Amino acid sequence: MSTESAEPAEPAGRPISAAIAARSRRALRLAIGTGLCLAVSYGFQWPIPMVAPVLAVFLFASVDRPLPAKAGVALPVLVMATTGSGLLLIPFLLHAALSGVLMVALGLFLAFRYGLRGGNGMVSTFVVAGIALISAAGTADMGLAISVIGALARGLLLGVLAMAVCHWLIPDVAGSRPAPKGPVSAAADADWMAWRATLVVMPAFLLALTDPAGYLPIVMKAVSLGRQSCTTARGAATELMSSTLMGGLLAILFWFALSLFVDLWMYVLWTILFSLVVARRLYAIRPTRATPGFWLNSLVTMIILLGQSVEDSAAGKDVYQAFAVRMALFIGVSLYAMLMLRWIDVRRAAPATP
Repeated sequence: MSTESAEPAEPAGRPISAAIAARSRRALRLAIGTGLCLAVSYGFQWPIPMVAPVLAVFLFASVDRPLPAKAGVALPVLVMATTGSGLLLIPFLLHAALSGVLMVALGLFLAFRYGLRGGNGMVSTFVVAGIALISAAGTADMGLAISVIGALARGLLLGVLAMAVCHWLIPDVAGSRPAPKGPVSAAADADWMAWRATLVVMPAFLLALTDPAGYLPIVMKAVSLGRQSCTTARGAATELMSSTLMGGLLAILFWFALSLFVDLWMYVLWTILFSLVVARRLYAIRPTRATPGFWLNSLVTMIILLGQSVEDSAAGKDVYQAFAVRMALFIGVSLYAMLMLRWIDVRRAAPATP
């Protein structure tokens, strides 16, 4: 589940220029793939269109090779089946709220732990998103829950297709090797990190139960924070807040750039440009002190904020007021996550009292 694998290690004896070229191609594929998914989802007016580019970012950051045809088809089907388990939790949330909430927490914990113990990180992330998004949406409208399942399945399938297209357009450097997988956490560490990731997501989930349609973006943000919290790196708690602020700053700059000429194709082109700027830092082409997880969460935050602003604009709402409210909620969720991680880490590090 760690995003540290987004920056592949340089094999021994390999020229530095070749390593940089390989990372540059990954950055370019991420940017173009995200733009393609955004163009299709908004161009065809899919329900919850921002889901597709968000999933594309996670997919391109986690996988550095195109999926085989069978795996490319099987993965969306598997994710649709597993995320559909969120539908089973809806009756409990409606008629036995406490039991339903505890079952959601248990499901999130098991999904996070599966990824931390060496399971497929993409499946783990999508199961987390499905459990949180679908079960919350279903408490208001079963049709909304079905729409979320469809958005996740379509977005993932589109991401797989975009990855194949991008690898065809931008093939790997000859002799390049797959990026190494992240280290598998020990059982005790995996359980601890899974619980703290669950505690990061749960408040946003509870908030979404009050207004599922309005707070689904907050749940998506919390899922991103939970994924980012699955690391033992020092300073991870602070990065949750700083990456949210960076994502908000990028969204503001993007919005003013887009306002110069409002058009879907300009939206796509600006997305590619901003994604490329972030991806260059994500893959350490332009090294920074921040971790790959910081830049990945910043990009996801930017896409979510922009997607909601575009929908607010199309609905005739006050975009700036809605952005301010949404950004305040994002900061609140991130502040809670930061404090929760610090509290849990301090409690875990404290010596046991006799």
